[in-house]
Amino acid sequence: MKETSVLFLLILTSVLCCTKTQAVRLTLSPSRSQFFMRESVTLICEDENRSDGWTVRRNITRGTRKRCEVWGKLNGSTCNMNYLVPYDTGLYWCESMSGSSSSSSSIQLSVSGGSVILQSPVLPVMEGDDVTLSCRAKNPTHNLPAAFYKDGSFIGDETTGNKILNSVKKSDEGLYKCNVKGHGESPSSRISVKERISSTPPSSSTPPPPPPSSLPTISVVVSIFIFLVLLSLILLVLLVRRCFCRKPEAEGGKDGEKEIRDLKTFINQLQPIRSSRGTSTCVLYSARRTDVHQGQIVCRATAAPSSI
Repeated sequence: MKETSVLFLLILTSVLCCTKTQAVRLTLSPSRSQFFMRESVTLICEDENRSDGWTVRRNITRGTRKRCEVWGKLNGSTCNMNYLVPYDTGLYWCESMSGSSSSSSSIQLSVSGGSVILQSPVLPVMEGDDVTLSCRAKNPTHNLPAAFYKDGSFIGDETTGNKILNSVKKSDEGLYKCNVKGHGESPSSRISVKERISSTPPSSSTPPPPPPSSLPTISVVVSIFIFLVLLSLILLVLLVRRCFCRKPEAEGGKDGEKEIRDLKTFINQLQPIRSSRGTSTCVLYSARRTDVHQGQIVCRATAAPSSI
């Protein structure tokens, strides 16, 4: 158990050490990747934890993994190159003085023997940033009209010698170069684009979502309201229907009573009628109200007057 704990601590210590050493990065002053012959440049190993303990190594056509002490002047973690020549073109990076495998990302440095260079960012740029490419001639020193190319394809002419790439994205990565008419063409430099990771917290002005407990309450209130409205409509429809159904019955009853009264009046006004030709007299008697539909005509025989 004790041996396991010791092994775990050793592994953890190694991981922490590697994490710290990987914080170093290489920067250039002036910050560009292309230089004219006989210019000077300073390469700086920037470490978040300490300023010393690093050296600069390079791979060029005349040798690989050569330390700054061989081809430059080392001062702490800074390497100075005072007289650049074309064969200094190559890959440069920072590496620990202890000889461990920890190192920074590498930078391609180009030294031109010609009269035109392209000034571009030496480190990867962030996605969404604006990038300026400057085409510079050795003589005269002021900017001249230049043509720009990306991966060998023409991307435009600029009268000022400066081309701005607005809001760069991953598709803008590639090899760029420029050409000044009558002076020549620059070497190619690669532009790398890093994805921007947003660490901005959400805006406080955005109202927070309602708590889950309030949602069922609102739903219940809305359901009760809808139920009451539907119940009111149903009762209203039933009430209107009932009124319309009873009205004809009521009107029908009044009309029947009126007919009965008219019939009784007519019957009461009738007088016994004697037939002038018959031998009998028929008298129409009115019936009672309850027998109005069964009115009777009663005929009584009378003796005919005798002729003397």
